[in-house]
Amino acid sequence: MNPKYEAVIGLEVHAQLLTDTKIFCGCSTKFGNPPNTNVCPVCLGHPGVLPVLNKKVVEYTTLMGLALDCTINEKSVFARKNYFYPDLPKDYQISQYEEPICEHGKVIIEFKDGSTKIIGVTRIHMEEDAGKSIHDQGFGTKIDLNRTGTPLMEIVSEPDMRTAEEAYLYLTKLKQILTYLGICDGNMEEGSLRCDANISVRLKGETKLGTKAEVKNMNSFSNVAKAIEFEIERQIDLIEDGKKVIQQTLLWDADLGEAFPMRSKEEAHDYRYFPDPDLMSVIVSDEWKKEIKNKMPELPDARRDRFIKTYNLPKYDAEILTSSRELADYYEKVLTVTRDFKSASNWVMTDVLKIINEQKISATEFPVPADNLGKLINLISENVISGKIAKEVFPEMLETGKDPETIVKEKNLVQITDTSAIEGIIDNIINSNMKQVEEYLSGKDKVLGFFVGQIMKETKGKANPGIVNELLKKKLESKRN
Repeated sequence: MNPKYEAVIGLEVHAQLLTDTKIFCGCSTKFGNPPNTNVCPVCLGHPGVLPVLNKKVVEYTTLMGLALDCTINEKSVFARKNYFYPDLPKDYQISQYEEPICEHGKVIIEFKDGSTKIIGVTRIHMEEDAGKSIHDQGFGTKIDLNRTGTPLMEIVSEPDMRTAEEAYLYLTKLKQILTYLGICDGNMEEGSLRCDANISVRLKGETKLGTKAEVKNMNSFSNVAKAIEFEIERQIDLIEDGKKVIQQTLLWDADLGEAFPMRSKEEAHDYRYFPDPDLMSVIVSDEWKKEIKNKMPELPDARRDRFIKTYNLPKYDAEILTSSRELADYYEKVLTVTRDFKSASNWVMTDVLKIINEQKISATEFPVPADNLGKLINLISENVISGKIAKEVFPEMLETGKDPETIVKEKNLVQITDTSAIEGIIDNIINSNMKQVEEYLSGKDKVLGFFVGQIMKETKGKANPGIVNELLKKKLESKRN
């Protein structure tokens, strides 16, 4: 990016709320059902029908507003956003305009170097989704109205972001909070989290905003960052070439890595908002707000800080373990069985997360119960098995579902701690490898690893490594006399 310029970026994020039914009717919100089956006269906009507000939509939106430190307005009003499109059966969308439910919040993002930045949140409001137009299944356009009336929450940021990285971190933090609250699954590919970016550039030091362009159709976090970077460079190139930036809407093409114009300012809609006459004002009393706040789970930043303080974990560990609520819950369930906080962290971050990522499952779907992993860690700390044997027991736990004690007993994997038995094996190994003994005595300490390997091989990995190292060194040193 040309150092003469800075970007001004604001994001509009639509989060689909995890309610069983739509915002103004009782139709299912289940994804993947056959086209036009999750519909009724209300969401199809038939004459004479009346919308009835889903209470959970208000609760979920208020919960997000509280999580982002917003002002929760006691009174908010639904408005009709008027425009014509084939997948909008009423020819208007019920949204909120002048009087939204939440305003003036913030999101704190953190950079790799530990520094932070506050991104303002202008407003959060409730609205219904439109349907889906399908253009790539043969002749003409097909319409699926299953999504019509699905409850959305729109989160509008202040234009406080200056780089694609900041936008990426903001979006990541929003998704983390949404999923922690359990009000949105954050799946961009299925459309349950969607993001539009408003981007302009200006000379550094300038206070006046440049002409903005809106970029849509970004279906992943990485595509959001790529689209923003592309648009920043496009606008700078135009200005440097003496041309004007035109206010327009662009669609991001992920395959080509470019954004293309959708419509210009002259073609932009005048939505003619007015209060919806079929819906009463939404009143969130102090009592109801308090009731909703009491449902607030521990949020990710607070949980990360508690993990560092309570379990004495490095910040890196705590950030990974609290990256999702399910993973953090799994880790803390492990700690109901074992108090070896760091070993538990290591196992969850490596062995558990490896399987979760490979199989693309959540921590709640992980096949090894948390208490069984805790038992395995205890078997190591109590010297019943070695860490090496534990790595053999774990796959067996994954495959069979058995607890570690049963596997260790069935396979006779209990660690050998009898010093006399270990001494006899060490003596045989030393007497069979006198050349290596001489190398060790001449100062080649690395030969110690050879002896340890031979002993562990002889005992099939069951000898206690600590006892092996201690006895081996003593016996080798005795050969100096």
